[in-house]
Amino acid sequence: MEQKIGIIANNRELKQRIEELYREDVRQGRILIEILDFEKIEEQGRLLEKRGAKVIIARSGGYRHTLGKVSVPVIQFKINTLDILAAIKSAQKISRHVVLVISDLESFAYEEWREMIQARVTIEEFASLEAIEDKVFKYAAAPAEVVIVGGGIPCRFARKFGLKYVPISAGKESINEIMTSAWELVDNLYEQKYKNEVLKKTLDGVHDAVLAVDQEGRIIHCNEKVKATLKGERNPLIGERLDQVFPELGFMVKGSGNKANEIINLNGLVITANTSRLEVDGQVRGMLCSFQDITKLQNLEKKIRYELNKKGLRAKYHFDDLIAWDPVMKGTVAKGIKIGLTDVTVMIYGESGTGKEMFAQSMHNISARKDEPFVAINCAAISESLLESELFGYEEGAFTGARKGGKPGLFELAHGGTVFLDEINSVSPALQAKLLRVLEEKELMRIGSDYVIPLDVRIISAANESLLMKMEEGNFRRDLFYRLSILELKIPPLREREMDIVPIFKHYLSNLEGASGLIIDDELAEALKAYTWPGNVRELRNNAQRYAIFGELDINPGPWPKNTEFLQEGFIDLKEINRYVETKVIDLLMEKGLSKNEIAKRLGISRASLWNKSNKRLNKKEDR
Repeated sequence: MEQKIGIIANNRELKQRIEELYREDVRQGRILIEILDFEKIEEQGRLLEKRGAKVIIARSGGYRHTLGKVSVPVIQFKINTLDILAAIKSAQKISRHVVLVISDLESFAYEEWREMIQARVTIEEFASLEAIEDKVFKYAAAPAEVVIVGGGIPCRFARKFGLKYVPISAGKESINEIMTSAWELVDNLYEQKYKNEVLKKTLDGVHDAVLAVDQEGRIIHCNEKVKATLKGERNPLIGERLDQVFPELGFMVKGSGNKANEIINLNGLVITANTSRLEVDGQVRGMLCSFQDITKLQNLEKKIRYELNKKGLRAKYHFDDLIAWDPVMKGTVAKGIKIGLTDVTVMIYGESGTGKEMFAQSMHNISARKDEPFVAINCAAISESLLESELFGYEEGAFTGARKGGKPGLFELAHGGTVFLDEINSVSPALQAKLLRVLEEKELMRIGSDYVIPLDVRIISAANESLLMKMEEGNFRRDLFYRLSILELKIPPLREREMDIVPIFKHYLSNLEGASGLIIDDELAEALKAYTWPGNVRELRNNAQRYAIFGELDINPGPWPKNTEFLQEGFIDLKEINRYVETKVIDLLMEKGLSKNEIAKRLGISRASLWNKSNKRLNKKEDR
């Protein structure tokens, strides 16, 4: 705020004296001076305000006709006793009868100074401009007998009627005193305006709607959030009674104590309100209420949860993390890099444990979406009903057990980034249709919702069996297949990348505690390379952990161990042998990534029978 003071001087002499005392401030425009003009007295204060005056100083008539006409403070430049005595002393030299014409806003204790003053003094007080002329005019009949003493306007009328006059001039002390008060007021106004602006910005910046009332229940403050919360409802005005505007908030006035988290219905809104007393020096001067629309609170919570979820959805692997010494794998990595630099959908084929998700994450981290979320889901690991809600999300109350406030789906969480759908070959035809619609329309609808959500994601899918074959069998939609398989990448099994086996084994060992001293000799290396690794890299990692702990591998070439529980001396249990074979066959099929439905189909048994056999297999392992 530019600090300026405006002055309405009652005569030219006062103007000149101020200019002499405050020459630099006048020159730089920090002090603005107008000489009192009887014809424009109603407008002079407004003109000074327009020129930037933050405080206006004026005497008697100027003060009276400026006060209330401007929005800035007006200070009365009162005539002090010493200035009056000085003017009377000068007037005595002209006439023995002095007429003192002063405003009723000022005072002069004549009786206290009567003995000192060697002249007759008549005091004429006026309350308006019109009265001044009458006060002076009644002495016009004897111009030689009196002398008029007063401010600018009384002297102007004395001159008009041919009377002698002496203006009351302000001394240096008076001027300095009034100017010091004016500058202090300007500084205080600036500081107060600054504090008010900080308070306003603070209150407008908080999420809560804030409303304050005085002891009589009249609104003394409300921030912008009050208007935003009430939307189209009538907005409160400063000075209105709260119980007339919002009777529902009447508890603010009626209650005497602080309250927290009050649930209230306000014009169709459900709000949570907190109230506290406004106390000054131990006295309650009013109440403060802050409240929020509960619906907005729930949406804010949903947004925060969404953002927090997004922060954890990051791809950690890069192509540099892939060990590729074998030419076959080098070629696969090079192709993966080229695919990653594009933004089209890609299908990754590979047996279970070959590192399909590592490739997917690496593609994401080399793409233009690398700073956005990466969301992965194994479609075979979740039941059909749960998979749909996990992918697309749901609204509150969409089904029994639905989370309060609903839940965003993985597609929503991945907005702007990448979705990795592993084992997509296990998705049912019904869910395939919904996936196709999301890919084609680039929008989704939560379960139980009636509105669509725009979507911008890249889809990377993976399968451990040929989708082309499933499509030909009628188990996979043809239109979805071509949507997902714009580009394809086949990751070779570990048995086809022999040069990578030992380096990967060493890599896993190096990351295991206590394995740094282990030596991989030629015999161990040959054994590692001779094994077919049906579980691929995952099985190799498990063996590295076993080797670090026990110093041995679990890579028997066939399903028959050297020692069995059922080959006891003198007795062979054929039923136990059959159960053992069944268990090993189920284990091998599961290691290849087949679902339980597919395993049951290949074995020619029902899913229930497979479930029983699996439970017996698990119980057997637990007994061991």
